[in-house]
Amino acid sequence: MATLIEQHPLYDILTVGQEVIFTVSNTLVVSAFTNVKFSAEVHISSSNPINLSTNNDRVGTFKTTPNNAGVGMFDLRPIIESFAKADNLAREGSAYKGTVNTTESNVPIHLIDKYSGNINTMRYFAIQFYVEYIDAAGDLQITDFRNSENYKIINGYLKHSDDLSLIGNNFGYNINSLFQFFTGSNIRRFLTNAPKTQYANLEDYGTLGMLTTNPSYFPFLINGTVGIELNYFNASGGYLNSEAIYHTQANGAFSYPQSDIQSKILFLGIYPANLQGSSTMFQGFVSAGTIQGGYYNFTVIDQDGFIMSATYTINLNCPTLKGYEPIRLTWLNQWGAWDYYTFNMKSTKTISTKGSTYQQLQGTWNKSSYKIDSFKGGKKAFRVNATEKIKMNTDFVSESESEWFEELINSPEVYILEGFQDDTVNSALNNYVIPVRLTTSSYTKKTVANDKLMQYTFEVEKSKTLRTQSV
Repeated sequence: MATLIEQHPLYDILTVGQEVIFTVSNTLVVSAFTNVKFSAEVHISSSNPINLSTNNDRVGTFKTTPNNAGVGMFDLRPIIESFAKADNLAREGSAYKGTVNTTESNVPIHLIDKYSGNINTMRYFAIQFYVEYIDAAGDLQITDFRNSENYKIINGYLKHSDDLSLIGNNFGYNINSLFQFFTGSNIRRFLTNAPKTQYANLEDYGTLGMLTTNPSYFPFLINGTVGIELNYFNASGGYLNSEAIYHTQANGAFSYPQSDIQSKILFLGIYPANLQGSSTMFQGFVSAGTIQGGYYNFTVIDQDGFIMSATYTINLNCPTLKGYEPIRLTWLNQWGAWDYYTFNMKSTKTISTKGSTYQQLQGTWNKSSYKIDSFKGGKKAFRVNATEKIKMNTDFVSESESEWFEELINSPEVYILEGFQDDTVNSALNNYVIPVRLTTSSYTKKTVANDKLMQYTFEVEKSKTLRTQSV
């Protein structure tokens, strides 16, 4: 009377935006008994792999009746997707401008010095299946438990153009093949579709997400077996120096084992403002003026210095680039990490107001004599609510950047990210990240063949309305 898991996800990492399909069967029970139901008991963990022999981490039990083929089909995406969310704050053990967070952090993830583990981006999940039915005596029977493997779910989604693999009846998207680092690879990448060559100002913060599920290189994250090698160059392309930043406890690792889900994705503070807060070498280049207009590149390396990823390059804009006020956006990307772009061209800010009015009497009516006050009377604003909109323009962009901007349009979380500040007071941190709503509702993908020189205009609206005084 065996219950079988006939179909399951092909790979052990899934995105919240894809179907999570399981199909179970029990031919004998379905053919012999009535009121048959297949049950799926869902377990989700924010820390260690799930042990289905206990009731720990159980979030619910879901049932379905056999379909015409006699099997029970479950799409568990609607249940699982709500448990993986964006990481907006750094994890304890990370640092901001040299100060380590020893408790729950209020530092935005974008500002970290070197490394931070994830808090919400990834989760473990597993399913226990069983069958229930009414036997010949009219009694309810619950029997034949079957456990799935442990899976991981990441706060991302699949595009229609992303190729699914199929083996037997099982299908899925191989995230590991793109993002899992290993020695000798020069193609594996960070959790982003951004171009590997980007431009940034010295004041620009930002992070890149790293998938750290490879047990060969991440057995215990504080041991420094994996790091980042940075190479610095001046405006003429001349080599300045290099340094390696390994993932150790001193560089943002916390004492968590490899099995902890919060160790499976790291965030790396790698943009110029992050380096100004964390790298003495980079600080020296900035102070001496030798790095302005230059660039730096970086790769993931193992403990012996062997390359484990593609090479990424950050070109540093000159301080007086265009004369316009730069506006840096960050948005949640396809893979649950963060992407960034600084709009250095002309921007326009507009403020619209909306409020209620009332008719005010001109004189005084509750005193011993009537008096006319010139500032009173007529239609008055009771309260004014102000909303700010910003229209931004890109510089000329490449085709890869043009395609990448599609993710900005699709992102559910978009923010304006303020630049580097010397203030390290925690109370000032709310100045860095400003929630906005992208009001640009359509996007035309441009190509060099069709459009020659390509530029884009985007408009955002600050999410928080300014409430003024009431009268």
